[in-house]
Amino acid sequence: MKYSVDEIIDDIIKLENLETREIIYINKSDIDFDIYENDILVLENNKYIKDDELKNKRVNMLKEKLERLKNSQFRE
Repeated sequence: MKYSVDEIIDDIIKLENLETREIIYINKSDIDFDIYENDILVLENNKYIKDDELKNKRVNMLKEKLERLKNSQFRE
């Protein structure tokens, strides 16, 4: 499963499942690497792995979508 890091508050990480939009919470101690909001985590064999490539693709896709929306507003 793939999750987006939605929010980090103290030692709690709020994750959103990218397919189902389900929200789950995990302890920061479950992660053995630095993590930031908007990072993408993949759960494999009961271990979270950071996926920087997917994060970059997702960020670029969202930027492009925002640009298309901004451009479409000024065409009318």
